[in-house]
Amino acid sequence: MQNVKTRRLVETGVMLAIGTVLSMIRLFALPFGGSVTVVSMLPIVLIAYRYGTKWGLFSGFVFGLLNMVTGFSTVKAFFMPDEGYTLFKAILIILIDYIIAYTVLGFGGIFAKKFKKGSVSLCLGSIVALSLRFVAHFISGYIFFGSYAEWFFSQDTIKGFGETVLNNLSGTGLAAFYSLFYNATYMIPEILITAAVAFIIGSVPVISKRQV
Repeated sequence: MQNVKTRRLVETGVMLAIGTVLSMIRLFALPFGGSVTVVSMLPIVLIAYRYGTKWGLFSGFVFGLLNMVTGFSTVKAFFMPDEGYTLFKAILIILIDYIIAYTVLGFGGIFAKKFKKGSVSLCLGSIVALSLRFVAHFISGYIFFGSYAEWFFSQDTIKGFGETVLNNLSGTGLAAFYSLFYNATYMIPEILITAAVAFIIGSVPVISKRQV
């Protein structure tokens, strides 16, 4: 029993370190937050798959704290008076975009006992986990950053599409679509890439072996 706990702690530490490093390797980044990384969330999904949802949620929470540290310049900006955020608003943004958004990655192991093939379980688990993170960012974007919608869809780079959106949407509908569209531009590629890699490595017995 002690060996299992020790192995769990060691593996979790290694996976958290790998995930943190991978989160710094970005395929591309958006100007106002969000980026596509090299499957940085897959290590947390693996932890949840191998050791269960409770431990996965805890690991996701720690991963969120680590991302706050590595992204300190962004986090710090929310607390700057000249940025226009109140303390309460800044705390809520951090809670949703970091704590909740990364903690839910712990649901990546919910299919571990549903399928015989680890590749299928891991792939589906990664889709669910990352989709939940997508939902968290969508909620945050809709509530706190919806005011950027009109400016965003007025940009020359998406002029034709932006004009169509602005002609058909306004108010809360525009804010919701903005958050959905903006977060989808980096989360959808991240989900697809992670799911594909998860399916591949899930076929490796030593990786797909459950520990609980």
